[in-house]
Amino acid sequence: MKVGLIGCGAIGEEIAKTIDKDIPPLKLSIGYDIDKSKMETLFQKLEKKPEIASGIRQVIEKADLIVEAASPKVVGELLSLAFEKGKNLLIMSIGGVLEHLDLLKKIEKEGGCQIFFPSGAIAGLDGLIAAREKEIFSIILTTTKHPKALAGAPYIKEQKIKLENIKQPTLLFEGTSKEAIKAFPRNINVSAILSLACMGMEKTKVKIVADPKITKNEHRIKIKGVFGEMEITVKNVPSPTNPKTSYLAALSAIATLRKMISPVKIGT
Repeated sequence: MKVGLIGCGAIGEEIAKTIDKDIPPLKLSIGYDIDKSKMETLFQKLEKKPEIASGIRQVIEKADLIVEAASPKVVGELLSLAFEKGKNLLIMSIGGVLEHLDLLKKIEKEGGCQIFFPSGAIAGLDGLIAAREKEIFSIILTTTKHPKALAGAPYIKEQKIKLENIKQPTLLFEGTSKEAIKAFPRNINVSAILSLACMGMEKTKVKIVADPKITKNEHRIKIKGVFGEMEITVKNVPSPTNPKTSYLAALSAIATLRKMISPVKIGT
């Protein structure tokens, strides 16, 4: 299977290196990043050199499976092209999907391609997906990160929050998943996948906490429904090259790729 990569940052690099050395049925054949030098640097590290694409459309044309690890901004275009060309698509920037739910529903209804959403920086989606067969009453996500990991977020700029002044755990935001994704588009993919998996953006509640003393990104999820109650806590090591990204997110993408090609499927 020919794989095309969109985005050569921390997650893209981890995926590329693993495909290159450790998932033989897959071949990273082509890739694209808006930063050409970053793309060239990554591809030089690989044993099997992928083609350097001039744009997203070229990747879609030449690959069987496209892996997006770039930005929420490209997700709409990728969904449209994947549907148009009948190409499978794995999406990491899940927050970008929530602006294109109509297209996602069209793909679900008409088929022609498959869209994969890795579980990202959390655990427990298998239980949640099973639980949603009956009514879910509530989902609350509390995400705690080091202040540095929240730098540059629109909400931080709009509220003029001085992250360097935070000396103890501080609740910065509380609202719906829809509001959280707009406020922290690069920090809150977890709320996006929870929204897609179950109750939607308006009913999924989110709290964001800044804590200068933590060394791991923490996600606490509380779910109540007909099935009973679940509480899930995940403490993730940040990516070695990007503190805004949990290392587990990249590993979840790799695990999804392995599951695609495995004849044995474990988990819901």
